[in-house]
Amino acid sequence: MTSRERDVTATPPQPCTPFAPCAHHRSPSLPPGPTNAPGRPSDERHGRRTPAASAGAGRVPGRVSAGSRSGTPARDALALLALPLVAALVLPAAFAGGGTRRWFGGRSEGQRAEAQAAKDAAAAAFYELDTAQRDLRFSIETIAAVDDSPAARRAIADFEALGRRIDEASHRYIQAVDAHDLDRVDLEASAAARARTELTTARDELAGVKQELDRFGASLGPLLGKAETQLARLAPAVERARQALLAASNALDGVRTSGLKADDLAARLAALAPELTKLNQGAGRHGVAPTLERAERVAREAETVRTQAERLPERAAEIDHRLVSLRTRAQALTTRAGQVEPVLSELRRRFTVACWQDLQQVPEQAAESVRQAELKLKEAQAAREAQRWPDATSLLSTVRALLNTTDEAVSAAGDRLRRLNAVQKDPQQEIERTRFAIRDAQRLAMAGRTTPDPRHARPLDESVARLDRAVTTLEGRHPDYWRFLTETEAVRQTVARVVAQIREERGAGAS
Repeated sequence: MTSRERDVTATPPQPCTPFAPCAHHRSPSLPPGPTNAPGRPSDERHGRRTPAASAGAGRVPGRVSAGSRSGTPARDALALLALPLVAALVLPAAFAGGGTRRWFGGRSEGQRAEAQAAKDAAAAAFYELDTAQRDLRFSIETIAAVDDSPAARRAIADFEALGRRIDEASHRYIQAVDAHDLDRVDLEASAAARARTELTTARDELAGVKQELDRFGASLGPLLGKAETQLARLAPAVERARQALLAASNALDGVRTSGLKADDLAARLAALAPELTKLNQGAGRHGVAPTLERAERVAREAETVRTQAERLPERAAEIDHRLVSLRTRAQALTTRAGQVEPVLSELRRRFTVACWQDLQQVPEQAAESVRQAELKLKEAQAAREAQRWPDATSLLSTVRALLNTTDEAVSAAGDRLRRLNAVQKDPQQEIERTRFAIRDAQRLAMAGRTTPDPRHARPLDESVARLDRAVTTLEGRHPDYWRFLTETEAVRQTVARVVAQIREERGAGAS
């Protein structure tokens, strides 16, 4: 047995499979491992393995050893049976390209990229429109909170109509996005083109609505400026109201420390507490305009309370001083009222009844007025001790009015006697005084004129005649001097009215 025969006997032939090629099939003239035909690049360099390469790995086509010819039919049948399994394992990887590459390309990929760009542009337009709408909504809410004018209501209605336009455009954009899956592997070029068209249309519509929204926002300038001005006034006004209330409260505390009660001021300040609660609740609940008006009113009333509280010690001292002064005056009037009777007695003795008859009741009236004044003074003193400052002030005013009336009545008797004495002694002085007033008015009426205005000349002529008649009353044994004095006084008043009329007319003509 030769050495070759021994080798064949010792190593029985093994069946060759596509996964385990036979070693004795390899040509002794080639190196181990797979060999490619000359001039053909290996598919494995590009990450792909063809079915033929996988099945015939380790063999050189066209070169088969002599020992393999006897098993060719069985071996081929086995290889054909295993081929589908190999293809099932190899083909997915071959088509996936290692999970990173697709086999399709060309026009489909270009359409996909354009559609994706259109989608991104539409998304940017949607975001810009949404942002602009949110910003403009803040402006509309500001206007609505402050302004209730027809222009403001019309702006709010226009914004709501634009909101519906925006909702429609956004809905169509979302529909276009949901209708096309641009990440699909099998996306066709026609589908990508249709997606690009619809997304571009959606983007254009969104941009158009955005332009309308921008124009509408620009038209809101005056309304928004007015609303922002009121809002800018709101916070300082509320703060001023709070500070005014605090200052009034502190002033009342200071007054109470000095021993004064100031109950009326405390009640007025307490009445402002509900208004402060509403201010603290804010304009969002009660409205900007009502809150602004409330803050100004609270600040004004609290400032009044503070001022009166700070003046309260001075007011108390003033009331004390008035009590003393009016009491002293009442006592003096009591003394003067007692002197009226002697004056009346002289008037009765020297002059006619018409000269003193109207003064007969002066003593009794003066005494009664002084008595009422003293009663009111006691009531005012009690109100001062109870620190009822408004009541004390009112009572003191009543006392002052009573004393003024009494003072005039008491003075009238003495003044009557003085004037009657003067005219009895020299009536010509009163006559000349009245004639001078008439002549002065006549010169003024003729200034710059050749003839006087009848409206001025007539009352002046009547005044001359009236004075002449008054002078005739002085004739006789017992002249009515008081009637003479009242007539001359009435003439002077008439003349004074004519002079005032002339000057007023000439002043109006000069202007």
